[in-house]
Amino acid sequence: MRVIHPSVTVLPEVKQALAQGGPVVALESAVITHGLPRPTNLELARGMEAQIREVGAIPATVAVLEGIIRIGLVDDELVRLAESDSPLKISQRDFATAIVRNWNGGTTVAGTMFAADLAGIKVFATGGIGGVHREIPFDLSNDLRALAEIPMLVVCAGAKFILDLPSTLEYLETAGVPVVGYQTGEFPAFYSRTSGLKLNTRSESPKEIADFMRAHWGLGLKTAMLVVHPVPEEDSISTSEIEPIRSQVSEEARQKGIHGPALTPFMLERIGDLTSGRSLRANLALLLNNARLAAQIAEEYTYLKKERHI
Repeated sequence: MRVIHPSVTVLPEVKQALAQGGPVVALESAVITHGLPRPTNLELARGMEAQIREVGAIPATVAVLEGIIRIGLVDDELVRLAESDSPLKISQRDFATAIVRNWNGGTTVAGTMFAADLAGIKVFATGGIGGVHREIPFDLSNDLRALAEIPMLVVCAGAKFILDLPSTLEYLETAGVPVVGYQTGEFPAFYSRTSGLKLNTRSESPKEIADFMRAHWGLGLKTAMLVVHPVPEEDSISTSEIEPIRSQVSEEARQKGIHGPALTPFMLERIGDLTSGRSLRANLALLLNNARLAAQIAEEYTYLKKERHI
């Protein structure tokens, strides 16, 4: 583990696992603070950690509490984060401000990747990455830049479906980020299993993905690897059903002047209302699904490193 800034702490359990070369999976916390209603957010946070532990890996939920970047949380800290009345949403650009002003907040995909990389964590599970916005094509999520610059395996269910998926996939290609479909040949669309966007690489097992990780970084390549894992079929919502709802909610947001960081939470909440909670169930299912797969990949990569002495 590299030397870490004094405003960064690593949970002893996570530190020990890393020191011993054991499997660790990073988790974001913006989904807890901004992505889900109470008390579902806390149930989900605990559920994702439980999925990872069941496989045999150690979860490391990343967040900022009182200006300290915490890599791994105890349950009391999960509760505090989930029940916070005014948490901030923290990406890479916000860490210095968060430290100086003693903020509490949930880390985004980009923020979590940055913090987890400081500790040497190589596998991260999330729901959907940010990407290129539909209405403003030059509005790019910092998640894309993090994927282009931080060598980490990220498991997700594609990009958030409110985004421009073809442009997001094109950006990842331009940035040299491999996108691997787990048991799929298409880029999933978050709530939907398919998007019509074909992928060049498909993998059938966590072991094969671990082999990809070794080959990619073994060549000296510095980008992340993105593993896209479709939402379970029984919880999915078809593109034909969800797209008209997205268009309606997008227009509502435009009329209300909602944009920037407030846009995604607004749209997810409204879509939940218009789908009678089905979108929330899909969101929870894919998050738990991704946590388990990430743990399986971390286990295989750990075994591979020890076997090959890498």
